[in-house]
Amino acid sequence: MIFYQKEIQLASKRRGYHLITNEIISAVPELKNIKVGQLQVFIKHTSASLTINENADPKVRTDFETHINKMIPEDMPYYKHDYEGSDDMPAHIKASMLGCSVTIPISNGKLNLGIWQGIYLGEHRNYGGNRSVVITALGC
Repeated sequence: MIFYQKEIQLASKRRGYHLITNEIISAVPELKNIKVGQLQVFIKHTSASLTINENADPKVRTDFETHINKMIPEDMPYYKHDYEGSDDMPAHIKASMLGCSVTIPISNGKLNLGIWQGIYLGEHRNYGGNRSVVITALGC
């Protein structure tokens, strides 16, 4: 069994959903050495998330943002945690709902994603800044 692990910084992105699949693949060229394995991507933040979804039509990303903002609105009077602004607590809830990691099979040196699947960064803050991501590949 072999293991590779890297921590990378994703450049600051505007609020919304962003495909980061190519950034992840580029960061771990060692994937080509794994015939059968798994890749885990973990984000080290509580106001951003990772998920896998549609990678072709950018309208999906817009719809994600629109829908989750209706599900988890800002400026609710019952939010107590608002030190960093009205998007603070909603960002934490969104991140918990979507999750902080994804796991993808590796087959013959490549991510075994479906044809329409990509890795999304969900940026839930208006000014989230750079995001740290730990990428771990394991297999044989």
